[in-house]
Amino acid sequence: MISPASIKDVMSRADIVDVVGQFVRLKKRGASYIANCPFHNEKTPSFHVSPAKGIYKCFGCGKAGDVVSFIQDHEKLTYPDTIRWLADFYKITLDETERTPEQQQQQLVEEGLRILNEYATLHFHDALLNTEEGQTIGMSYFKQRGFRKEIIERFRLGYDGEHGDDFYKAATQKGYAKEILERSGLIKNYNGIYRDVYRGRVIFPIQSITGRILGFGARILKNNDKAPKYINTPENELYIKSRVLYGLYQSRQAIGKLDECILVEGYTDVISLHQGGVENVVASSGTSLTEDQLRLIGQLTKNLTILYDGDAAGVKAALRGLDMALSQSFNVQLVLLPESEDPDSFIQKSGASVFHEYVKKHKQDIISFKLEVGMQEAGDDPVKKSKLINEIAESISHIDKTKDFVLQGHYIHKVSRLLNVDEQGLVNLVNKYIRDGIEKEHKQLRKEEVLPAPETQSANQQEPEAGRKFTDEGQEWQLLRVLIEFGHRPYKDGETVSMYIENKISSDIFDQPIVRKLYDEYFEHCKHFGMTPELHFFINYPDVSIRQRMATLLHTREEISPGWKEKYGVETQVNYISDVESTLAYFELKKIILIQDNLARRLGQEKDPIKQKALIEAIIEESAKIKNDESGIIKQHGTVVLSSLKNQ
Repeated sequence: MISPASIKDVMSRADIVDVVGQFVRLKKRGASYIANCPFHNEKTPSFHVSPAKGIYKCFGCGKAGDVVSFIQDHEKLTYPDTIRWLADFYKITLDETERTPEQQQQQLVEEGLRILNEYATLHFHDALLNTEEGQTIGMSYFKQRGFRKEIIERFRLGYDGEHGDDFYKAATQKGYAKEILERSGLIKNYNGIYRDVYRGRVIFPIQSITGRILGFGARILKNNDKAPKYINTPENELYIKSRVLYGLYQSRQAIGKLDECILVEGYTDVISLHQGGVENVVASSGTSLTEDQLRLIGQLTKNLTILYDGDAAGVKAALRGLDMALSQSFNVQLVLLPESEDPDSFIQKSGASVFHEYVKKHKQDIISFKLEVGMQEAGDDPVKKSKLINEIAESISHIDKTKDFVLQGHYIHKVSRLLNVDEQGLVNLVNKYIRDGIEKEHKQLRKEEVLPAPETQSANQQEPEAGRKFTDEGQEWQLLRVLIEFGHRPYKDGETVSMYIENKISSDIFDQPIVRKLYDEYFEHCKHFGMTPELHFFINYPDVSIRQRMATLLHTREEISPGWKEKYGVETQVNYISDVESTLAYFELKKIILIQDNLARRLGQEKDPIKQKALIEAIIEESAKIKNDESGIIKQHGTVVLSSLKNQ
């Protein structure tokens, strides 16, 4: 168990911009930050981060929360592990009580692979640096590749001995179970004898964008026709090949800073380029780019440059998956390196400046590259030419016409000229592929349409109580927002906003049970602690659906930049007082109309003539007061609130 004091320490230090900025490229806008959402694919930013409130909200997919919920959702961690992640990020030592054997076992189940992978990385790295075999075989290979010690440390490279069970023995002595060792892909059972899978190989740990070890790549060093040159961790709960990019952790800052990601094929290409001074580089580890990998890159940049070390025809197959990059508004450029060169050899021979100059000079956009390669292959063959026209038209159709209208037109004109085809006919073909794509998308959306989850409904779609006339949920949540945001601020006659609201509004007036509950909890906190609850009291609320609703609620308005006071003389205080008064006006009028309805209902039910007369007199007296109150409220706030109430 993590002590409450430690959790408080972590939460006080955790800065949502710092943390979210490790995963997405944030751009400042006013007092907030925006980015493309890391939880769903999108072309325009709808993900907003408020540093003042410590919350995020995506107006595209609806995800919302604070720094804890972000890490929980993005890294798929439990709450305690999220606190540990944040503590590790900020170098905070946690005060944790001793776990029971049952808790230790549970922790092993939840974190087994992560813990084991970290241990394996340390073991292999130590074997490389501090064993005779590691120095003689493993380090010799890395030195032959020209890798310096600091680059070996940065990428946490390692070595597993040829003996066959060095790692297995060390891990089992540390208490790791055979089941989790097999699950990780680090050992294998050969007819009852357990052996290291990576024996006699140098090790390349594969890290997430935050540095966690997801799995391993391993290269054999001795000639062996029966064994593959490279082997990777088998897919498991942590390692899914299509969702990782080698080197992303080491390269993320350079990618964001330079606004460009260079994609290569292998581990050693990434490491060599880093050592040569080119740090905005990642590897897809031999796979064609996937949607999940593009999403990772897209969080940092939309400019993607792909290096190929084969001839143009040889890389054609690898281009097929890049249309999805165009559809996600990536600016995709391709570079063919000189014959017989790969990124590793080229950077070591030429250095960073020549490398950059070559890349800059030889960049080709994906359409032009496909066109060049296809024309060479098709020659005068009409069938191949027809196929090429269709392939190019389909690629052009993936360019977002609303954003890149001129670019799409440029390619259509260029292709029609070079392939000698009618331009309008090509336009029609491109539009056909656009229609086909839209129809395919709609079919997929129709398949995915489902009702909202019950926990989401609990906060957003509460049923009104029987007998109530007024069910304006939005106004009730709005009052709660005003209370949470401005409750501590001064208002009238020496009272704070919260004191004024408490005197004016009883929770009985609310239709929404959740609003009533949170409203009462707010003032219970005030009474108990003598102060209004801080923002994180609600943002970190135990109920997930309420946390989601709170983050959404508190992101409904743009914040006023502190610089406005200096520039324009605008006081933020004026803004919040107006907000408080206009929100309260609704409930003041609601009380008036409820009183009218109550008196009318009682008069209709009363049979005694004397009591009826007394009620009529009360109604006349109350009506005069109501009319006076209505006039005052309408004069101050206009007729919109009143008409919205009376029309319900």
